[in-house]
Amino acid sequence: MPSLKYVGLFLVIIIFGILFIPKIIERINSDAIVDSSRSQSAEPLNYIILNDEAKKVPPFMFVNQDSLLISNEDFTGKVYVAEFFFTSCPSICPIMNKNMKRIEDIYGSKTDFGIASFTIDPDHDIPSVLKKYAEDYNVFSQNWHFLTGQKESIYALANSGFNIFASINPKVEGGFEHQGYFALIDKQGFIRSRSDQFGNPIVYYMGLDQEGVEVQDVDLLIEDIQKLLDE
Repeated sequence: MPSLKYVGLFLVIIIFGILFIPKIIERINSDAIVDSSRSQSAEPLNYIILNDEAKKVPPFMFVNQDSLLISNEDFTGKVYVAEFFFTSCPSICPIMNKNMKRIEDIYGSKTDFGIASFTIDPDHDIPSVLKKYAEDYNVFSQNWHFLTGQKESIYALANSGFNIFASINPKVEGGFEHQGYFALIDKQGFIRSRSDQFGNPIVYYMGLDQEGVEVQDVDLLIEDIQKLLDE
């Protein structure tokens, strides 16, 4: 009888091995793939290289919604997000700033984080108009600056400084054309971004909601802000 018990136990072990060990191995391999994917998201963000140099935001100085002079030096030591918009924009700007408000809700209380919103309609968007706009969005951060100034300087900063297209076009709704991008800048003033699936820098994050996309660029941007804050 004892020998039959051992035979039975041996058969159970063999059956267990045949049925379950391959599944355990598959699960281990699957977990390894997941861990690998997660480690990729933890990789340092890219610098944007132009003419063999890392792209840095050029010097600027404008007036904010409180009529205070704000320059790039005010963002030194801060991670910040930049955009180009105008307050009377009838199309993409409300979506962009709804998403920017999401970012402020998460990081707006941090002293080493900021937002720079440059108007491309400075003739209309004087400080008092920008102040009302900020109030309408319930902006609470002392480091979210809505900036206005000389039109030529703003457009040079957009098109050459950031390489984000902006122009006057009376033929389009609202009278202005611009790209709905957010730029991410590190504490030293360099523009940073993550890579796409092919290993190329995405350069800018889409500030608009993209239909049919599960993970929006703003979600990625929120993750990447934290990476730079942790550097």
